[in-house]
Amino acid sequence: MVQDSTSLPPAAGPDPAGDTPAPPAGAQDDTPSPVSRDTGQGGTSAGAGERESRWVLPGRIAAAVAGGLALFTAFPPLDWWPCAPLGIGLIAACLYGTRPKRAAWLGYLAAAVFLFPTLAWVRSIGDDVWFMLVGIESVFYAAMAPLAALVFRLRAWPLWYGCLWVAMEWARSLVPIGGFPWARAAFSQGESMFTPYAALGGVPLVSFAVALSGALLAMAVLSRGRAVRRAVPLALALAVPVLGLAIPAYGDEGRSVNIGIVQGNVPGRGMYALGDEPAVVLKNHANETKRLAQAVREGKLPKPDLVVLPENSTDIDPYRDPVARAIIQDSVSDVGVPTLVGAVVAIGEENRATRSLVWDPVTGPGAYYDKQHLVPFGEYTPFKDIVLALSERANLVGRQSVPGNRPGDLKLGPVTIGAVNCYEVAYDDTVRGTVRAGGTPLVVQTNNASYALSNLPSQQLAMSKLRAVEHNRAVVTAATTGISAYVTPDGKVSWQTEELVADMNVVTVPVRTKETIATKVGALPEWALMVMGAAAVGAAVWRGRRRGDRI
Repeated sequence: MVQDSTSLPPAAGPDPAGDTPAPPAGAQDDTPSPVSRDTGQGGTSAGAGERESRWVLPGRIAAAVAGGLALFTAFPPLDWWPCAPLGIGLIAACLYGTRPKRAAWLGYLAAAVFLFPTLAWVRSIGDDVWFMLVGIESVFYAAMAPLAALVFRLRAWPLWYGCLWVAMEWARSLVPIGGFPWARAAFSQGESMFTPYAALGGVPLVSFAVALSGALLAMAVLSRGRAVRRAVPLALALAVPVLGLAIPAYGDEGRSVNIGIVQGNVPGRGMYALGDEPAVVLKNHANETKRLAQAVREGKLPKPDLVVLPENSTDIDPYRDPVARAIIQDSVSDVGVPTLVGAVVAIGEENRATRSLVWDPVTGPGAYYDKQHLVPFGEYTPFKDIVLALSERANLVGRQSVPGNRPGDLKLGPVTIGAVNCYEVAYDDTVRGTVRAGGTPLVVQTNNASYALSNLPSQQLAMSKLRAVEHNRAVVTAATTGISAYVTPDGKVSWQTEELVADMNVVTVPVRTKETIATKVGALPEWALMVMGAAAVGAAVWRGRRRGDRI
């Protein structure tokens, strides 16, 4: 049950900038603020209180900026994961005790400071796209901030703040145009003390744990009175990640499979990464596959049971082009085992699909999985007629991709792998659906060629680490330019490539079949947290009306 905190000592009144509404006569205001008391005539008392109040707004702005920067440093490639709760705590502190209207623009500021460097990889497409994306995504934080300002009036407000953070990330993952789940707080915790929570409630629970810990840190700093009022939330803030270590890990099931991973590299950079030479990407990956086969014959590598190539490992449709088909067949026959080829194939005369295609060394192409979550403006063009008329760059998309409609469970050699394509690894439902369909291990085929040497490849690898723990599955990533990697079911990177090099390897991967609690319950924890957050907002609004506060 959501309770208010009217038992707390009365706080000072609003600052001259109008952050906190004055409580009605005889009522207590549980919104602490370091500003001077209201005189009752719309002004403030003179003296030290007035001088102190002049620093309130700059202090909030500084906390918002510092919080955004700290949250950015928690993400790869820096990976300073403890900075995530610290950053979220600073954002909570900048919002605490302020009115909803001011909270909105402070939330927007903190989000922009966080997202601009975190999403810097978008600059490969264009600075205008980068600014537009950050501008849109920051709106979600701005929408959450006023609600957070309301729940700060309630007892146990760090709990409700964490719930609202989960709701905000859920909304970002849904809209607009299919959502953009990148840069969720959990994705800064690919390998941290918070990571084990993924096995209980997935990515949303990890984000909640991080936000809760950060809000408790803020409460410890903002609390007034006896030292115990600071010590309790501080102890709880530290306990949240420590308790994650008590979550039991899943054991080995005694079965493994040898998987060959091929990274062929591409000739170009940025938006023109595939270069101008026809079939160069296909030839690069075919040659690297043959190099792997030669290394196996020479005893330098163990014989693989299957081989995985990255998304877009062929830039020519092998169904329609006999030369492309012959090149793939030759390399797969050389390695002698079923191979997962990443292909862009034509669908009719106007559309295409990003496909994970099982290629048998004897019978050729067979079963396949078509990417479900497509990249807007990369694989298809929303509002096509308008956008193509306004932007010449948008025409680089070419044929419009169409999404698949089934999970990526594909029989490949001795196992049924779970195929996930690139951008999809950020979507909870897609990965969970593939695991539930029987996919093990997970195979992430990705094409990061346009974003090489940016912070995107390392951020995507962090997602794979979290997915491994979330579903108790090994994750194998094959990338055109890197980072290709093998992640163990406990989220540790066992092997990875450098970027912008041709490379290959054969790794021995455990086959796990036991489902985690997170896999079984799906989105239930996320919905429970969001309902709790909504109930807290409702309770705060009702309480404010009962007291006559101006909200």
